[in-house]
Amino acid sequence: MTHILPSDLVTRLAPTPSGYLHMGNGLSFVLTWGLARATGGHVLLRIDDLDRQRYRPAYVEDIFRTIEWLGLDYDLGPTGPDEFETKYSQRHRMDLYCRYLTQLRHAGKVYACTCSRRRVRATSINGFLYDGHCRGASHSLDTEQAAWRVQLPSQAGVQMKEWRPNSTLNLDLSAGMGDFVIRKKDQFPAYQLASLIDDIHWNINFVVRGKDLLWSTAAQLWLAQQLHLESFQEALFWHHDLLLDEQGGKLSKSDGASALKAWREQNKNPEKIFRLAAKMLGLPEETCTSASTLIHALKDKLYET
Repeated sequence: MTHILPSDLVTRLAPTPSGYLHMGNGLSFVLTWGLARATGGHVLLRIDDLDRQRYRPAYVEDIFRTIEWLGLDYDLGPTGPDEFETKYSQRHRMDLYCRYLTQLRHAGKVYACTCSRRRVRATSINGFLYDGHCRGASHSLDTEQAAWRVQLPSQAGVQMKEWRPNSTLNLDLSAGMGDFVIRKKDQFPAYQLASLIDDIHWNINFVVRGKDLLWSTAAQLWLAQQLHLESFQEALFWHHDLLLDEQGGKLSKSDGASALKAWREQNKNPEKIFRLAAKMLGLPEETCTSASTLIHALKDKLYET
């Protein structure tokens, strides 16, 4: 089956204010925005701020300054930090998240987990799979300081429509991720559930992410199956290659030297990011040095006969 970009494409920029944005974040912004604008689609700015321990107002401000510096725009979302806090913060959608958490609870899809992060890290299978320690413990879901995990079947298959390469991926979530958390110990919804519900809330049908979030997409597709959210199951995804640091590791928001804030303060322009985006999109790097030149080249490529 050929997976083409939706004619009514709706996508989103969805940063987390847990650190200053780095070049990888900027690249994902440009790729998402470029594909939307080249096809006449719509862009939502959604800031995922449920991790309040790492949240800082300065990180929210950085998101808006980065979008402005890149020369991007969006059709829906907050105009600045103040409107974000008063209207668009995920805290305003807590009732919506809780409705779906309750649905999963009543369906018997979750169990309470009291394991500490240290224990999970020490006993995880292959370095990341939770070992199911609390599956048979029968902790009450109302236990204080207990997370909720989904109880996956022995095989939890999901299908994912991938734009590039043009394919349908078949993944087994049980083997690739294991019983993941959907409600944290602080009773806030975990990323996997909140991101899914937000995408449904705003009718997102195209999601651009780094390859490091492939299993997160699989987790959200499995949740969509259980909650009968068909529109997300029909969405199209692109998990693009990651930018790596000099040691070959994933770029981190904790590395201040790589932050785009430092680039702005040094009066650097974002040309390098647009060239990287052009390369990933199969466009001529030498001419794609800004938002306008990238869009011009991308339109020609997408609609060439």
